[in-house]
Amino acid sequence: MSVTQGKVIKCKAAVAWAKDEPLSIEEIEVDPPKDGEVRVKIMATGVCHTDVSGKRGILPYVRFPAVLGHEAAGVVESVGSAVTSFNVGDHVLTIFLPQCQECVACKSPDQNLCEKFMVSPEAVGLLFDGTTRMKCKGKSLYHFLGTSTYSEYTVVDQSQVVKVSKEAPLDKISILSCGVSTGYGSPIKICKVKPGSTCAVFGLGTVGLGAVMGCRVQGAKRIFGVDINKDKEEIARTFGVTDFLNPKDHQKPIHEILIEATGAGCDYTFECIGVPEVLQSALNACKPGGQSAIVGVPAEGKTVTFDPYKLLYSRVWTGGFYGGFKPKDDIPGLVEDYMKKKIMLDEFISTSMSIEEVNKSFDLLLQGKIIKALLYFN
Repeated sequence: MSVTQGKVIKCKAAVAWAKDEPLSIEEIEVDPPKDGEVRVKIMATGVCHTDVSGKRGILPYVRFPAVLGHEAAGVVESVGSAVTSFNVGDHVLTIFLPQCQECVACKSPDQNLCEKFMVSPEAVGLLFDGTTRMKCKGKSLYHFLGTSTYSEYTVVDQSQVVKVSKEAPLDKISILSCGVSTGYGSPIKICKVKPGSTCAVFGLGTVGLGAVMGCRVQGAKRIFGVDINKDKEEIARTFGVTDFLNPKDHQKPIHEILIEATGAGCDYTFECIGVPEVLQSALNACKPGGQSAIVGVPAEGKTVTFDPYKLLYSRVWTGGFYGGFKPKDDIPGLVEDYMKKKIMLDEFISTSMSIEEVNKSFDLLLQGKIIKALLYFN
């Protein structure tokens, strides 16, 4: 039993006090886990565009003041009652997408949107019992995506924790918690890319490079990488891009360039940014009978206008959260694949920083100077 089990823990965290303000490093109090919950000591947490968007207040699932962060690996410090699948000392990943293993979606082989994920607006920022486990300066802090990993300790529902091998390096595998898995699973689980096909990936951040890696693993013959940052070309080719296209280098819309390069359009396209204009471009670049997947997360309230004939000509416009993966079923296998060198993780990580540098890491990500930053508390 942990010496801190059942006790409030004081620890360091990055707190977002208000919309679009710099995060502040504070000492916070983290309550013990309640029924069905796990308290985790975070060993490493990734910086994701979703965290940046959460800070900016452009997503529907953030409430201030909050502790952001959702992509992390750690060690179980204590467990609440009714927790049978986790023990103190287990190595785990925290996952924004629950898998309760009991609802209709969790029992379906074709769906991964657990009913626990579909919370009402009133429940945003709260754990499933309608309360929080974090306080600072006498104020309750809201949770972010049920995980809040920009804290040295966090409390997570057991449905949002995945046990992994203790042989795997926690810092490296932490990025499987969101971005890499979201991108990697899209060609594999959602579109089921066929060998010899032609793919185009729009946006070459962590999610996009994950999608490129998935296309390569599926046996795609030609993979176009589309990004306005010319500095992404070198690393994109490392992951499997065969043709790099920068829209700024062309007078025509990029979907026309892709159609000309392929003859009819791509078999599969993946939009990994969440920008309406790019969503439309990805659909337009898809050939009749092909598939276009929405992988990036759009800002709240954004809409897309498209020609319905695009779909009448047998195109499929699809999407999905977390690359279609079921966290508890699939992520331990991805960890094993990394250990066997079947998938790349180290190559995503551009830099490692202290939690005190969280605002700097946000700036570097927005400036396109890094792919992935890892944050540490020691």
